[in-house]
Amino acid sequence: MAATTHTVTNQVPPLVGHDVFATDRVLSEAVERHIEPGILPVALEELGELGRAAGSAQAQKWGTQANAHPPVLRTHDRYGHRVDEVEFHPSWHRLLGHAVSAGLTDAWGRPAGHVRRAAGFLVWTQAEAGHGCPLSMTHAAVPALRTDPELAAVWEPLLTSHTYVQELRNPREKAGVLFGMGMTEKQGGTDVRSNTTRAEPLSGEGGYLLTGHKWFCSAPMSDGFLVLAQAPGGLSCFLVPRVLPDGSRNVFLIQRLKDKLGNRSNASAEVEFDGTWARLVGEEGRGVRTIIEMVAATRLDCVVGSAGLMRQAVAQAVHHSAYRDAFGGPLIDKPLMRNVLADLALESEAATVLGMRLAAAYDADTDQERAFLRLALPAAKFWVTKRCTAVVGEALECLGGNGYVEESGMPRLLREAPLNSIWEGSGNVQALDVLRALSREPRALDAFLWEVGKARGADHRLDAAIKGLLTELADLAGIEARARRLVERFALVLQGSLLVRWAPPEVADAFCASRLGGDGGAVFGTLPHSLDLASVVARARPSTG
Repeated sequence: MAATTHTVTNQVPPLVGHDVFATDRVLSEAVERHIEPGILPVALEELGELGRAAGSAQAQKWGTQANAHPPVLRTHDRYGHRVDEVEFHPSWHRLLGHAVSAGLTDAWGRPAGHVRRAAGFLVWTQAEAGHGCPLSMTHAAVPALRTDPELAAVWEPLLTSHTYVQELRNPREKAGVLFGMGMTEKQGGTDVRSNTTRAEPLSGEGGYLLTGHKWFCSAPMSDGFLVLAQAPGGLSCFLVPRVLPDGSRNVFLIQRLKDKLGNRSNASAEVEFDGTWARLVGEEGRGVRTIIEMVAATRLDCVVGSAGLMRQAVAQAVHHSAYRDAFGGPLIDKPLMRNVLADLALESEAATVLGMRLAAAYDADTDQERAFLRLALPAAKFWVTKRCTAVVGEALECLGGNGYVEESGMPRLLREAPLNSIWEGSGNVQALDVLRALSREPRALDAFLWEVGKARGADHRLDAAIKGLLTELADLAGIEARARRLVERFALVLQGSLLVRWAPPEVADAFCASRLGGDGGAVFGTLPHSLDLASVVARARPSTG
């Protein structure tokens, strides 16, 4: 008999069958911090249910299948009729249905709604990130539609519904709907004021007919879209329903689906309007102002979604290192690997704490918090989304060759990681938005300094960083060319101040030393060796019970 040559040893068990929410100490602490006691038990129960679902083998299988079988465009039926439908794998619908039923499109009308939703979005993103796009767009459409109370009365209950109905039909016959967005065009991209799509008013009907195109239309299978077009009064915001009140299909010509680097489960499309009926939202000529709150809400989802990707990548890296032996013991106990894992954990914790603080500002909805968001949100979107790719790439390396194989799930995370930095305004757009807030809204800087000032005196490196930031702001020479450097400092100072206030001392100490005090390198794993890195790593370790 031949000797056995294929004995499997020293392979890591899959990270499955755990509560993604409850085993994330940073996130669960943030929820307890930002939700008042009377609401907290209900919130913890719903997030626990979602966390257990996200960590289940079933959800992981859905995510794999949704990405292995990306959406397919059907422009015509078998008889030649134009249908413009996007077909998805059943697992996509299961993921989306579970998310909607968990309230991930419902934040604006329930107590602590934004914190509850942001925490759920961060958790469920870890099951599969692609279907977060329609969830985000649907949630974010609410404030734009509220500029027209008549429209909001019809659509808001459907947008915030906990019922998912996938078929396209008259929205009045559905228990819930999804929304998408169409802003950018091929000739302008972010420069939406160069849009050429025309909107011609219909006499006596209150409607418009659109003619033009959209180069990126998010979630083209949705029931309705908010789009920008040039009306007689200037660039305006419009609601484009897929199905008209009489039950007929609106003219919504999907030309092709984008073949993207990642986000494979989700559909992004190029669409044409040719006599497409639309309803004005807000005032003519004020389209950007009308849709800007939708953009802001989706930017928060970019921050929270990136925090979710980071958390999943770090959880996988720590889990792998705890079970994998090398050179005489578990990887997690090796000083150099511990340094890498701790550094990754710091970045993940800082992203989560910042994202949840921004969500809490939405719930507070005071003048002070709105001013704070005006500056903090684009700074966070700039920084957190950019750090995501670096974190996921390093975490993948912690798994070695196993991490480079599709079955590990890490390549999917890596392909997804750059997306949030691009969507809803790339890095330069966010940096310029911060400069715009500084020049036009002085209260924004006051609110930001008030927030970081709550931690002043607790750490000398944070104090020095705040002073350095103020010195940067005092010199306006060449401000645009150095905007990225400035915005990076805004984000790091804010993250440092939040961690000093709320994180364990070993976490705050390591962050301030490496990110604010200059005692860290350009790559992960360069933290000062004298810090309590073992505690930082232990805090980030997920448990499978």
